[in-house]
Amino acid sequence: MGRYVQPVTAPGDPYTEDRLLRSWLDRQLGLAGHAAAKGRLTALAADVTGPLRAAHADAEAHPPTLVRYDPWGARIDRIDTSAGWQTQRAAAARHAVVALPYLAQARGEWGAAARVVQHALLHLYGPESATFSCPVAMSDGAAALLNRPEVDPAVRDAWLPRLTSTDPAHAITSGQWMTESQGGSDLARSSTTGRPASDGSWRLTGEKWFCSAADSAMAVALARPDGKVRGSRVLAPFLVPRYAVDSPLAGVGADPGYPAPGVTVHRLKDKLGTRALPTAEIGLHNAYALPLGDPEQPGLTRAMTLVVVTRLHNAAAAAGGMRRGLAYARAYADTRQVAGGLLATSPLHRATLGTLAVDAAGAFALAGHAFFLLGRVEVGSDPAAAAELRIVAPLAKLATGRLAVASAAEYVESFGGAGYVEDTGVPRLLRDAQVLPIWEGTTNVLALDVLRATVREDAALPLLRRLDLATDIARRLNPALADALATSARRLRTTVAEVTADPDAVAVVAGARGFALRLAYALAAAVLVEQAAGGDELAEVAARLWARRWLRGEEIAADAHHYLDVLC
Repeated sequence: MGRYVQPVTAPGDPYTEDRLLRSWLDRQLGLAGHAAAKGRLTALAADVTGPLRAAHADAEAHPPTLVRYDPWGARIDRIDTSAGWQTQRAAAARHAVVALPYLAQARGEWGAAARVVQHALLHLYGPESATFSCPVAMSDGAAALLNRPEVDPAVRDAWLPRLTSTDPAHAITSGQWMTESQGGSDLARSSTTGRPASDGSWRLTGEKWFCSAADSAMAVALARPDGKVRGSRVLAPFLVPRYAVDSPLAGVGADPGYPAPGVTVHRLKDKLGTRALPTAEIGLHNAYALPLGDPEQPGLTRAMTLVVVTRLHNAAAAAGGMRRGLAYARAYADTRQVAGGLLATSPLHRATLGTLAVDAAGAFALAGHAFFLLGRVEVGSDPAAAAELRIVAPLAKLATGRLAVASAAEYVESFGGAGYVEDTGVPRLLRDAQVLPIWEGTTNVLALDVLRATVREDAALPLLRRLDLATDIARRLNPALADALATSARRLRTTVAEVTADPDAVAVVAGARGFALRLAYALAAAVLVEQAAGGDELAEVAARLWARRWLRGEEIAADAHHYLDVLC
């Protein structure tokens, strides 16, 4: 008897086969606005299912390497990356994955909703980008920071057009150099210092422990200006050119030119996942830097412009990865024979996939809503959107990160033994997902941020108002759903009162994670209900099952099995 080989069908087009994405765009952009975006989305989806999927595999198979010296012994600290990584870099520029919300044409076409279109691009691009979605996120954050009015126009004009270029030969990416080994998320312990030079630039000295996208042409680094007292508020953001400022090739394409003096790459990180992404330990010794705003003024608030954007990208990566993992698991189930039939016909497996689809829908709602708010803040200067985004950014990031890890474990398991074998590519789903609850703040760090925002800024109020509005909508859709939302709102109001009454109580601080997750789960339910109000059957089913699963703690297996074909 011949050797059996399991046929494996790749999932289909990630745009046309994602009904929640397309319905979301119909509602957020209007039919005309969605039609205007369709060409971009169709083109990117075609690249994802073809050359970018191959580039993803190549970049993962050929991780970056550090070349410390040239043949004659000169220290160059060059980071070599694969052809697949360079293909991903070019595609990100060509498809305007970073640039779109900054393009005048896009803002003219979609206004504040240009961020909604960008989120759709990220949803398609990120899951099979070999985590090039990370430099995309940091480049977007750097661009948002450069757009702040406090930034020197000469610095903005020199660097922003390159971060937002759609020409792969001209476009650059940005890294992010904030974390130090002694402090980690405790930025108050940052020891990197900056001192002014006579020409208006600064010189930075210190050690940065976790520098992502270390092959980028620039980075945003935090440093403590000379003479400033300890603490985090006084830290200032600086732009550090990775390559010599007098190099004619500084930061252009795959040949970045000569390394900038004072920047030493100690080593590349050997990580659990995101292995195609160059992450390094970097030393600075009188490294040339440009201030982003006045360093004499407290700068952490400016730096948070970048952090908010990257947290939203983290949520988009989590939600997009969950949806793509579901597509792969469903495609496999449609071809795998077990117990005399297809795995996709097993009630138990269908229930598992259906439950994963509910979680993917909730994660998408959180990420999509966050990008919607960001657009309203940037283009409309909407104070209500800004107030809501203050808490939605950490909530979306923390909840989707945890959902992504749990879902990735299920996707790996759904392939059986093949899911544990590296050359199938499936284990990467789990290895890469694990970074999502860690980067830009762990679950606990973000939960404490949510607690502070609730106490100091009444940040939970916009969410509770949204939950009330969703409850009114749900009464027309499904009484049980409306009851779940109303009960959740009541309990959250009680918790908010307890939190604000004694924010330092041990029970309040110890319960911060649970409080933040309950807020996030309620918000996801509310956003899905808003989406369902327009007649979206998938969103209505997802809202009902999400509320039962995450607001009431009920078992949804039977309905998840029944509605699988609606959900995915």
